[in-house]
Amino acid sequence: MFSRVARHSRHLNSSVHVPCRTFATESKHRLSYELDTISNLLIGSQTRVIYQGFTGKAATSNAKDSIEYGTKVVGGVSPGKGGQEHLGLPVFSSVREAMEKVKPHATSVFVPAMLAGNAIIEAIEAEVPLIVSVAEHIPVHDMLRVQEVLRTQYKSRLVGPNCPGIIAPEQCRLGIMPYKQYKKGIVGIVSKSGTLSYEAVGSTTSAGLGQSIVVGMGGDMLPGTTLVDGLRMFFQHEDTKGIIVIGEIGGTAEFDAAEVIAEYMKSTKNPKPIIGMVAGRTAPKGKIMGHAGALLAPGEQGAAAKASALEAAGAFVVPHPGVMGYEMKRLLSI
Repeated sequence: MFSRVARHSRHLNSSVHVPCRTFATESKHRLSYELDTISNLLIGSQTRVIYQGFTGKAATSNAKDSIEYGTKVVGGVSPGKGGQEHLGLPVFSSVREAMEKVKPHATSVFVPAMLAGNAIIEAIEAEVPLIVSVAEHIPVHDMLRVQEVLRTQYKSRLVGPNCPGIIAPEQCRLGIMPYKQYKKGIVGIVSKSGTLSYEAVGSTTSAGLGQSIVVGMGGDMLPGTTLVDGLRMFFQHEDTKGIIVIGEIGGTAEFDAAEVIAEYMKSTKNPKPIIGMVAGRTAPKGKIMGHAGALLAPGEQGAAAKASALEAAGAFVVPHPGVMGYEMKRLLSI
């Protein structure tokens, strides 16, 4: 479908280690979105970031905070405003132009929900390695098109939509998370719930463990990155010593995560400790809890079944995020 899939150019600065990616000529398996873009999540202090919708109010405010935090923002995209400067950084008319001129590793998509699908596809077509979309209420038919495009290529990875984003504490922020409580450390977190991920961060920060990378996959019906993707990244990430996975009542992502955890526990000599939690155990039946991740469809198993599956797979399941820091510290014997 896309001739660009056959190309091997990464548009990356060869002197920059982040993100570390597998080139098509080096791969020994059939290339795929699911496996060959997971390493794009490994953001860090050298990750070069652009904003789509750069000159808009929301992007401007977010970019200011992220730059102050230490994120290496190198410019942004606002159609029709190419050649201008904003926040002292160059503005481009298209993502492809930004890729050619400033070679970003990641883009934060800050455009209205009705335009976000097209903005994500533009970033995929330009082969931006990591795309983060925090927007809520992107039309489902738009996300169906995004999913179709994503899975015809192996250069770009999407986080979101309807999520807080992804952060490497004290290094790089791509999203809307309240970053001041995040501390660089050793616990990797992947969560369907933004709010509960913040609670897990607070708990691990209080315990003195900090976080390596935190991925908010979001509660969208068609997410670009899943709990399984986050787990697979953390299994291989040397700086991550312990893993937290947070699910919700709706969907089946937690059962998929349980399968991957079980396989990891069986095949790894010294597996990293994994703490799990599933929100929604006390949710009333038939009640819509806010978004796709919290909607229990007819015939689906509930939060209790998911928690049992995670526990059977080898995760240590906790009732709420407040105890995660203490329990992880105990599991790590620190």
